[in-house]
Amino acid sequence: MSLTESIARACAAHPGRTFAAWALVLAASILAIALLLSGLTTDAVVTGDPESARAERLYQQEFPPDPQREFTDVIVVRSDDLTVDDEEFRRTVDQLERDARNSAALVSSRTYYGTNDRTLVSADRHATLVPVFVRDDEAVADVISLVDDVDGEERFDAAITGNQTTDHDFNHLSERDLQEGELQFGLPAALLILLLVFGAVVAGLIPLLMAAVSIVVALGLVALVSTQFELSIFIVNMLTGMGLALGIDYSLFVISRYREERAGGRGPDAAIAAAGATASRAVLFSGTAFVIALLGMLIVPTTIMRSLALGAILVGLVSVVAALTLLPALLGVLHDRVDSIRIPFIGRGNAEGRFWGAVIDRVLRRPALSLALATGLLLAAAVPALGLTIGASGVSTLPDDLASKRGFEALQRDFPAAGTDPVFVVTETEEGERVLRAEQERLGRDPRFGAVDLANGRVLTAYPRGDEVSDEAVAAVRDLRERIDTPGVYVGGTTSENIDYFDAVTDPAPLVFAFVLGLTLILLTVAFRSIAVALTAIALNLLSVGAAYGLLVLVFQHGFATELLGFQQVDAIDAWVPLFLFSVLFGLSMDYQVFLLSRIRERYDRTRETRDAVRWGVASTARIITGAALIIVAVFAGFARGDLVMFQQMGFGVAVALLIDATIIRSVLLPSLMALLGERNWYLPRWLDWIPHLEVEGHAASESNSPAST
Repeated sequence: MSLTESIARACAAHPGRTFAAWALVLAASILAIALLLSGLTTDAVVTGDPESARAERLYQQEFPPDPQREFTDVIVVRSDDLTVDDEEFRRTVDQLERDARNSAALVSSRTYYGTNDRTLVSADRHATLVPVFVRDDEAVADVISLVDDVDGEERFDAAITGNQTTDHDFNHLSERDLQEGELQFGLPAALLILLLVFGAVVAGLIPLLMAAVSIVVALGLVALVSTQFELSIFIVNMLTGMGLALGIDYSLFVISRYREERAGGRGPDAAIAAAGATASRAVLFSGTAFVIALLGMLIVPTTIMRSLALGAILVGLVSVVAALTLLPALLGVLHDRVDSIRIPFIGRGNAEGRFWGAVIDRVLRRPALSLALATGLLLAAAVPALGLTIGASGVSTLPDDLASKRGFEALQRDFPAAGTDPVFVVTETEEGERVLRAEQERLGRDPRFGAVDLANGRVLTAYPRGDEVSDEAVAAVRDLRERIDTPGVYVGGTTSENIDYFDAVTDPAPLVFAFVLGLTLILLTVAFRSIAVALTAIALNLLSVGAAYGLLVLVFQHGFATELLGFQQVDAIDAWVPLFLFSVLFGLSMDYQVFLLSRIRERYDRTRETRDAVRWGVASTARIITGAALIIVAVFAGFARGDLVMFQQMGFGVAVALLIDATIIRSVLLPSLMALLGERNWYLPRWLDWIPHLEVEGHAASESNSPAST
C-alpha cells in the first residue's frame, strides 16, 4: 500500500478529525493574516550590495535624512486664466498647503510664495510646483483628496505625483486587479469550466473550496514569513492566482479518478483508496515538480522574484497537502453525493475523446508533415522574442484615472526639466570630485537630463527627463555609469536602482534555466524510465515557452492587437516576467504532461504498440486535461484583464503558452513525434538501469478491487 493511499484511507475513515485539524490550521492562518501580514512593499529591492546601494549609503553620510529639506512627492497647481502673481492663485496654494499640514499628512512642504524659488514656477507662469514630504502611505490618501478638491475648482487644475503617491496607486491597483480580474473573472470562469467537466454542481464546487482553503493557509504562512523578510505586495496576487489554478487542478484529478473508479464498479471507500493510490500519487509528483521548478527563482537576488516564487511555492505545497488529506475526507463524507445536483445534458458521454481521437488519427496518418508544420508555426511565433527588451513598469504605464499618472503628466507638461526621482553621483575621494566637476558640464549639455546641481563638490544631482524607468532614462543613466566607472564614485537614485534590478534578474538567468531543465530531465527520466520521453517533453515545453515569449513581444512591444485585447503598448517587458514565465510554465505544464504520458505508458505496457498507446492516451485524458488547462488559462486571463502592465504580460504569457501546450503540443507535436520515434520512445541507456521503477500514478491495491459497497 502506497503512502498516498494510506493517507487517503485514514482521512476518509476519520473525516471529523481531518476537518478539525484543518479548522485549527485555518483559524491560525486567519489570525496570522490579521495580525502579522504587513510591511509588503512595491519596491523591487536587490539583495547584496549593488552600486546604487553603495551610493545611497554614501549620500546619507553627506546629507543625513532631513524631511525639512527633502521631499517625497510634488503637487502641480495650474490655472489657464491666472498666473502665480495673482492673489487668488496665491490664496489657493497657501490654503492647500495649510489644509495638508493641518491634516498631519505632511512632514514638510515648500512653495514659491514662501521661498521665492523661481524653479518652482513654470515658464509661462501659469503653474507652480509644491514639493512635499508626505508622512506615510495612509497620509497619501488625505493629500490626494485635498488636491482633488482644488482640481475641482473652476479656475484651477491640481495633481500630485511622486514616490508615496505612486506606491499608493500601485497598491490600490494591485487590490483592484485582484478583485476585478482574478476573483470576478477568473473564479467564475473556472467554476463554469468545472461544471462543464463534471456535469454536477457539488463536484464543481469542491475544487473551489479546496483552492480557497489553500489560499488562506498559504497567506497565513506568508504573514509569518513577512515578519522576518521584506516581501513584495504582489505576492498576494501571485499566491491567489496560483492557488486557484493548482488547488482546482489537483482536486479535478482526484475527483475525476474517484468517479472513474465508482463507474468501474468499486465501492465508495474502495474508490477513495484507489484514487489515493493513483491520482493522489500523481498530484504529489506534479506538485513536487512544480515546487522544484519554482525553487530556481530563489536564485535571483531580488525581493520581487523571491516573493513571487515564495507565494507560488507555499500555495503549491498547501494545495498538495489539501488534495491528499482534506479532499479524501470530503469524499468520505459525501460518497456518491459528490454528483449531486446534476446539470442536464452536460458531463455525459465522451465527445471530447472522440474529437481529439479524430484529430490524432489525422496526425498519425502523416506524422512527419504534421511535426514539420506545427514546429514551423511555433518557431515563427517565437521569432519576435529575438527583439525582447527588458524593463520595468513605471508611473507612465498606470491608468489615467490614478492620481500619480495625472500628476506625472502635469509635471511633464509644465516642468519638463523637473522630476521626483533624481539620479545622484556621489564620491568621497579627491579624484572623484574632479570627475564630478567634469561630469557637471557634460550633463548640463545632455538633453536627456533636466536640472543639474553640484553640492559640496561631492554630490552631483540631475533629473532624467520623463519616467524614471523608461528606456530613455535607463539608457542615459547606464551611459553615465559606464562613462564614470571610477573607483570611489557611485551612481544612485531610482533609475540606477532599476538598472541594478534588471542586471540582478538577467545575470542569473542561465543558472535558473540550467537548474529547471536539469531537474525536469531527472524527474521525467525517473518517472518514465526513458531518456527519450524526458528529452521530448523538455523540447516541447521549450517550444511553447519560446512561442509565448514571441507573442508577448509581438503584442506588448510591437502593439499587435493591443486595442482588441485591452492591453497597452510599452517599450519593454517587465524584467521578472520572462524568467518567471519559464519556471512557472515548466511547473504548470508538468501537471497534465505527466498525466498524459503516464496514460500513454500504461497503455503501451499492455499493448506494446506506440501509435495505439498515443491515440488512447490523448483521447482518454481529453476531458480532464482540456478542463485543467482551460481552468489555468481562465485564472491567468484574469491577471491579463487587470490594469497592471506587468500582470497583463504575465497573465497573457501563461495563458497563451498553456493554450499552445493543450492544443498544438498535445494534439500534433507529441503524437507525431512519438509515432516517428516508435520503440525509441522508451529508450534508457544501460548505465541508467539502476534507476528505481517509479510509477507516477501507481496502481490501486488489490483490496481496492472489492465489490461495490451498499
